[in-house]
Amino acid sequence: MKKIRVCVNDMMQRDYVYYRTEPVGENFHPEFKPDLTPKEMLEMGVFGGKYMTDCRDEFPEDWFENARLCHERHVAEYNFFGVNASKPLAYWREKGWIYSDDPRGWFQWYCRYYMGRRCPDDARQIKRWKAMTRHIAQIRNNCPEGVLTCRRRQRQALLHWAYDSRRF
Repeated sequence: MKKIRVCVNDMMQRDYVYYRTEPVGENFHPEFKPDLTPKEMLEMGVFGGKYMTDCRDEFPEDWFENARLCHERHVAEYNFFGVNASKPLAYWREKGWIYSDDPRGWFQWYCRYYMGRRCPDDARQIKRWKAMTRHIAQIRNNCPEGVLTCRRRQRQALLHWAYDSRRF
């Protein structure tokens, strides 16, 4: 595949350049198997709709056609499970979990990875994604099958990490 140059100019990055070196949605690390695409996550409702409202030029237009977004503020009701399962970005920065090339955090990394970017932070982000499986076990052990109202915060948190708790 020929490298594709992407130059980002949004509210959080100016003149940031990266390259897409893999086909869209393909050639993921063998241990990274998200249940949902970024488009599916945006359509279901993640991060209170306050995520990536200024990034439309960087990603496919169809990702935003049915996305549940609110440019002005975080709206928990926009989340698929109707609850807030997020910490503020400042919290993630304080913990040192934000990679400088992805100032919005894991989901921004995932969107770019999905689009074909590969970067030095991939292994760390995949390790973080895998660590979320502890929440899957808690849902399986504590919720009747198919009852989506059980542990809604955990389910929403899993959704933020591309896990689809409707499947377990």
